[in-house]
Amino acid sequence: MIIKVGGAAGIDYDFLCEDIATLWQENKSLVLVHGGSSFTDELSRKLDHPPRFVTSVSGIQSRFTDRETLEIFEMAYCGKMNKGIVERLQRLEVNAVGLSGLDGRIWEGPRKTTLKIVENGKRKVLRGDHTGRVERVNINLIEMLLENGYLPVLTPPAASFDGEAINVDGDRAAAVLGAALKADTVLFLSNVPGLLKDVEDEKSLIKKLCLKDLESAKNDIARGRMKKKVMGAGEAIEAGVGRCIFGDARIPQPVRSALEGRGTVIERG
Repeated sequence: MIIKVGGAAGIDYDFLCEDIATLWQENKSLVLVHGGSSFTDELSRKLDHPPRFVTSVSGIQSRFTDRETLEIFEMAYCGKMNKGIVERLQRLEVNAVGLSGLDGRIWEGPRKTTLKIVENGKRKVLRGDHTGRVERVNINLIEMLLENGYLPVLTPPAASFDGEAINVDGDRAAAVLGAALKADTVLFLSNVPGLLKDVEDEKSLIKKLCLKDLESAKNDIARGRMKKKVMGAGEAIEAGVGRCIFGDARIPQPVRSALEGRGTVIERG
């Protein structure tokens, strides 16, 4: 099972790590992937380099990552966030190993140096971007850790094919990882109960979706970051993952709750 937890405000990492520690005693075939967006934004402002979010021509919002932003991103994701989660798990007697996708080229793919965006109704091309997408996974390194009793805790950035650090979407990276490891389940945890028909109403949870429904769900229902989660889920299932689940990382036992049906379950048919 691949567990991807976001980095938005409101997520309870103590609840998450306590749940993972219990599950780890039963099944040592887990990999945790995490984000750190909220702390990255906070750190960027403190360092007087505020975050810049842009919308692609396809309608997907992302962080524009120049070199300075990439370095701040690494401080947040690879530093405080990754080591904070590893420390929590170690205190719960889970032998976690924290790595970025850059380490050992766990995640690898092409760098996208230019970004086509829409700003104030006009199309623009931004240069100097340090983003990309994951196309290849170093399965041998992950399997070596799992086989020797370690829990991998992974975070962006990834490595470009030229060895540069690149900002990649954590949800889609988790999806590629799940496919490479032939995972039964990829679980996406965030600060909402799942995919909502109305983002203002948490009772509007969509409990089940089929693969064929995901394109319309991405275009007509998902908002903001949820669009990439929907894209990641679709890519994972198309590549052979058994199911994907969107769950709530603010509650006690977030993993078990999602596995028991408190979220949005996405399957092939």
